[in-house]
Amino acid sequence: MAEPRNLILTICTGNICRSPMAEKLLQHALAAQAEPLNQIEVVSAGVAAGYGDPASTNSVASLKKVQLDLSCHKSQPVTQDLIDRAFLILGMTQSHLDILQHYHTNLPGRLHLFREFMGPDHDIEIPDPFGQNFAAYAACMDAMAEAIPSLIDYLQREYA
Repeated sequence: MAEPRNLILTICTGNICRSPMAEKLLQHALAAQAEPLNQIEVVSAGVAAGYGDPASTNSVASLKKVQLDLSCHKSQPVTQDLIDRAFLILGMTQSHLDILQHYHTNLPGRLHLFREFMGPDHDIEIPDPFGQNFAAYAACMDAMAEAIPSLIDYLQREYA
């Protein structure tokens, strides 16, 4: 029997800026939900990531402003094992999803962008703040936080 898919995988390029912030924000939001949503594991990875790099200083600082700790983060690449366990994969840009579809198999049916459920009046991609100033990272985090309610609504419908 197949393992249950009870993981949400947030992905970006290097797993040091966007996907770790998305992971922490989503973990925090899900922890406040009732079962089964508060039982979902959230993990981040990168389509071009190495193992063990810390989150960028500005990512850590952005989350610290909302009392979330990213200081212990260690990067990891997307692996087939993570994909096999994923109920939902959330990319930051369409290119992340395209790369997954090109290089991996057994992808979950739910492959979406983090901001995709906000509706047509919103930008659905979250651009990479890498190498930019703190304001760019703060804006990136705000773009993710803004998407959380739509993700929770989606999960309440889809995750039974």
